[in-house]
Amino acid sequence: MQTGSRPTKVLTARGAATRQRIVDAATEEFAQHGIAGARVERIVAAARTNKAQLYDYFGNKDGLFDAIFGASLERIVEVVPIDSSDLPDWAVRLYDEYLEQPSLIRLATWARLERRPEGHLVEDADRLDGRKLAFIADAQAAGTVCAGDPFDIMALVIGMSMAWSPVSNVYAATSAEPTTVHDARRELLRDCVRRAVMTG
Repeated sequence: MQTGSRPTKVLTARGAATRQRIVDAATEEFAQHGIAGARVERIVAAARTNKAQLYDYFGNKDGLFDAIFGASLERIVEVVPIDSSDLPDWAVRLYDEYLEQPSLIRLATWARLERRPEGHLVEDADRLDGRKLAFIADAQAAGTVCAGDPFDIMALVIGMSMAWSPVSNVYAATSAEPTTVHDARRELLRDCVRRAVMTG
């Protein structure tokens, strides 16, 4: 992330509610317009607050994006942990999360386009890959996942899970599509990941 963490403020219930409204409004703004295109004026209007409050909580627009993007990375680790029985199931759960929270993928895409066009999406200190890479390495040691750099295997599975994501250059799925359509994609994704990386 570009800016350092701001000191944690003790918020009243009203302050916490205001901060959450800013986060919600800014998430939509950044997801739609990116970092450069986002406008603080639109964020504070949607959040029913003012610039002074936003700057007090987040420092500046970059600090606000950092807070939201960092929280989105933490959310996906918590909501879609990689401690399930296999990588195909993890890929399917990632697919489902992109359907429910399309802003997560859009934020990551803007970060890639505007901040880090090469290499890792975030600075090493902010990466949350440790548990995922350890899981893959353990599965490799147990003979259930194919040989290869655990990071590359993780990247491959995540890439497959994003085939129908909101930033797909082929087709972006939505939660409004019929359940039967999603079920067919889940089965195809599960089977393709199994064939690509599983050995057991």
